[in-house]
Amino acid sequence: MQIILLEPTRLGQVGDVVEVKGGYARNFLIPQGMALAATRGNLKSLEARIKSRQKELAQEKKTAEAMAERMKDLTVELSVRAGEGKIYGAVTHADVAAALAEKGFEVDRRKLEMPKTLKDIGEYEISYRAHPEVSVPLKLVVHAQK
Repeated sequence: MQIILLEPTRLGQVGDVVEVKGGYARNFLIPQGMALAATRGNLKSLEARIKSRQKELAQEKKTAEAMAERMKDLTVELSVRAGEGKIYGAVTHADVAAALAEKGFEVDRRKLEMPKTLKDIGEYEISYRAHPEVSVPLKLVVHAQK
């Protein structure tokens, strides 16, 4: 039986048309919402969904590139409690996201890429992955509170 995958599985990626045994398709994949039968109507629907998804992805990339242009050469400064060059605790992704929010950039903290746990005062190179194809380099300056 031919099916259209709606979720990535070990059989393939979303939108792939694959051949599986009928029982596996009828008893597991289709009831779980992981696949559809590969009928003409479902194939046409899939093509329409793929086209609309490509438009959405193009728009998301355009938005990410615009944000990257605005964030270019941005320096994020954090003032933390510290003693003798060491921070009490650590600088986290959430701290950096909050500092960016204060500057007017709403970012997802999970998309911030920091090289290691930051426990020292100093300057660091981090990046924000706004889109899978768009990465924005940022400069992070951590200094002690006065």
